[in-house]
Amino acid sequence: MKISGQAFTGSLDYGIDTDTVNRIAQDIVSVKSYFDIEIAVVVGGGNIWRGVQGAHDGMDLAQADYMGMLSTVMNGLALQDTMERFGVDTRLQSAVHMAQIAEPYIRRRAIRHLEKGRIVILASGTGNPGFTTDTAASLRAVEIEAEAVLKGTHGGIDGIYTNDPNIDSEAVKLDHVTYLDVVNQGLKVMDTTAITLCMENQMPIVVFDLMGEGNLQSVLEGKGIGTLVNSGDTATLEGKVSRN
Repeated sequence: MKISGQAFTGSLDYGIDTDTVNRIAQDIVSVKSYFDIEIAVVVGGGNIWRGVQGAHDGMDLAQADYMGMLSTVMNGLALQDTMERFGVDTRLQSAVHMAQIAEPYIRRRAIRHLEKGRIVILASGTGNPGFTTDTAASLRAVEIEAEAVLKGTHGGIDGIYTNDPNIDSEAVKLDHVTYLDVVNQGLKVMDTTAITLCMENQMPIVVFDLMGEGNLQSVLEGKGIGTLVNSGDTATLEGKVSRN
């Protein structure tokens, strides 16, 4: 599951909104208890710092991106604390080593945590400047052999549209698109590197409104909300998860 940093702001202009983090954590904890699934969460950091913006302002791109990686750790800590207050065992792993507050990301260790029923929160992106947290989500999904990438949006956008629905009243929601559709039509879903990783590994992506009540559970039940991105098969996630 990929959660953008902007989703953490809630009604704030920037930073972390506690009520919103509680809501996100509750949804994840709820589906974890309802379904027999393993969940890893990649968090962004755009609510605190965006490396691209720093580079636009004249900062060295690598330096700006490292600052962005640190902001994802702050979001990861907030999400971890909230989930554990709800009684769920978690592990925060960071691609940038900071031993006092997070484990280093190690693929086999992450998989082992998942097998033990823990929710794994993955921070610091890929650990390398120049790559987005969307790319990190695709890469980690492939590494841990996930069945799908669930990209939770915010701001009421419930999937992929032909244009930004906030500025184009005639934008049309797309229920299903292929990886090549996303690339060729320039659809704003994930960056090209992230999409290519998923395409090469046949990793389906579901883009949905994270803040909609019950939406995460509906996605896992295969109800067809949001937009499915894959190689062309219109099948949903139905049948891939079972209830506890």
